Amino acid sequence: MIEMSQLCAWDNLMRAWQKAARGKRGGAAVAQFEHRLADNLLALQARLRDGSYRPGPYVTFSIHEPKKRVIGAAPFVDRVVHHALCNLMEPALEQQFFADSFANRKGKGTHRAVDRFQALASQHRFVLRLDIVKHFANIDHQILLRQLKPLLHDGDVAALVSLILAGGETASEQVAASYFAGDDLFAALRPRGLPIGNLTSQLWSNRYLHSLDAFVRRQLRCGAYLRYADDFALFSDNKDDLHHWKLRVEEHLMGLRLMCHGHSARLQRVVDGAPWLGFVVFPQHRLLKSRCVVRSTRALNAAYGQWKSGAESFSFFDARVQGWINHAAVGDTWGLRRHRLGEFDLRNSPS
Repeated sequence: MIEMSQLCAWDNLMRAWQKAARGKRGGAAVAQFEHRLADNLLALQARLRDGSYRPGPYVTFSIHEPKKRVIGAAPFVDRVVHHALCNLMEPALEQQFFADSFANRKGKGTHRAVDRFQALASQHRFVLRLDIVKHFANIDHQILLRQLKPLLHDGDVAALVSLILAGGETASEQVAASYFAGDDLFAALRPRGLPIGNLTSQLWSNRYLHSLDAFVRRQLRCGAYLRYADDFALFSDNKDDLHHWKLRVEEHLMGLRLMCHGHSARLQRVVDGAPWLGFVVFPQHRLLKSRCVVRSTRALNAAYGQWKSGAESFSFFDARVQGWINHAAVGDTWGLRRHRLGEFDLRNSPS
């Protein structure tokens, strides 16, 4: 159970500030907060203690790679609060989570999820891949609060979580409400949606779908299963099992007021190669998806052009090349990496 006294502790707020500022200390909002760091943290501590803290307005913007998403950026002081809350909630929730949930967790991530997918593909004949329609935008606040209730016996902490949820509702992507069995006309008014940019959203999303993980593991008894955010896969040597599990999973998700994408649900042989997190994964090798190659080519060419024109430093270009190399190296891409790097003339830097 989390208590407000723990949340407001000086050490917790200082650690939250350090995490929120990491990699962003050149920004104006971060610099302004840091200029009078002790005073700002003491003021925040007082507002949290007396219940006068209120989240500020979000800045929303869209990104289009790999697909269109609406990002909600909270004010910096609110991000400090999010980190302070997650400092306490994450260890407790991590004790519940299954090992094969890979998104937004320490020691996990995309590349390990690809490794695990391939390991399961090498052990089974078939895979069923599913993903959820607008997962963050459709997370139901009542259901989430019910899931978090064991941690929220302190009424002040529960009120803070409700404030963060309510404040972020308008910053999440706005999608048409879905109706489920037993709904009345007022179901469309149920509060829902988490802003993708929040640290709390990432943690609470994993808690929301932990119910799915537990259902697949314990009730369907499918041991060959993994999930990355709202993408998940079940493996078996028996097609009939996978067809049955698909129907059961869809029923369970309805209880969470979520639905699977019908057009992307696919049951296939693992030997044919299955798309997963930007790669096409086979039992013994993996390749980058062609659209990921096109996207990375455009990004690297743009960075190269900025460097050659003198608009950016070589370190800017080099960082992007190294990042691409580290990602592409997860697949069998030696020839591709050699070809791409051979296209750049690195002999002469701009004057």
